[in-house]
Amino acid sequence: MNRIPTKQEMTAALNERHGALLQQSFTESSIAVCGLGGLGSNIAVSLARAGIGSLILIDFDCVDISNLHRQQYKVSQIGKPKTEALAENLLEISPYLNISAHTVKITEENCMQLLFNADIICEAFDAAEEKAMLVNYILEHMPKKYLISASGMAGLGSANNIKTRKIGTHFYLCGDGVSDTADGMGLVSSRVMLCAAHQAHTALRILAGEFDT
Repeated sequence: MNRIPTKQEMTAALNERHGALLQQSFTESSIAVCGLGGLGSNIAVSLARAGIGSLILIDFDCVDISNLHRQQYKVSQIGKPKTEALAENLLEISPYLNISAHTVKITEENCMQLLFNADIICEAFDAAEEKAMLVNYILEHMPKKYLISASGMAGLGSANNIKTRKIGTHFYLCGDGVSDTADGMGLVSSRVMLCAAHQAHTALRILAGEFDT
């Protein structure tokens, strides 16, 4: 009952869902997830379930009890680096996923090295200054990379206010664009997951050759 399916069996199951040509595009792709909190951990889980071939996971933090209400970690993983904990969880979902994990703080100095092999980059930071740094760097130095960022997912606002907008040829922005953790009750798991799903779904659409929103 606990037998791990073979790679061929996993591929066949995904081909049945997505079609062989689209699944090949997913399998051959590499997506970077920058920040592995509420957004990033949920983005990574969605992409792993879709059969993305390679994920680049970047975060310098460790799992804390305060993360458990909205992030894809377990109580038993408290204290572990998020890169290690998430890699464990993702491999339980997709055992043949290629994971490149970097337990570092992403900066302008290491951006190019960390993200060079990514086809798509998902920005999933909490802090506004970190978001701005990554977005500005990618747009200036790696303008041909597809970048999917997020802004506004706090509180209990309507789920229908979470949207995806195409800002430029290679730049997408997900969220409601206005809500902020300082304005009310902070981050709620369901709304954060909605925004993360928008980011993951946008990445899958790009790989499918669907570039509108």
